[in-house]
Amino acid sequence: MSRVVNPDNAGKLRNQNMRLVAEVLRHLMDKKELDDEAKDMVASLVFAFREIEDGIEESMVAWEKRNYWNKVEQFRTQWTWVGLAASKLEQMIYKDAWDQLPAQLVTLFPRFADITINKFTRKADAWEGAYARLMAQKR
Repeated sequence: MSRVVNPDNAGKLRNQNMRLVAEVLRHLMDKKELDDEAKDMVASLVFAFREIEDGIEESMVAWEKRNYWNKVEQFRTQWTWVGLAASKLEQMIYKDAWDQLPAQLVTLFPRFADITINKFTRKADAWEGAYARLMAQKR
């Protein structure tokens, strides 16, 4: 019997979301004003960070089963910023404090400096409607 391989494992989804965030950040840099598309882009960052955080938890569960406690703690520490970034952006959106956006984005750029983007592969439908979805989920 052969192994069952999940093509959408946590690591692959994490890399895809990191690439999405890197592209959205580059698009946001080109924006001159805060319009509906920019709000959708920022909301899509929240969703991407949430997915990354879920993948981190999934990876840690697998390692905990194997008793790789040091690796779990190191990984958790390495990715703590993801949940914090999602939370800060989410609260900024809910409070309608868009004046804080540049400062929030500046803190994110170093995390994505190693992702090289030669060509944008995401189209606007990747973030379209994200703001409305996030506001509908308001906690």
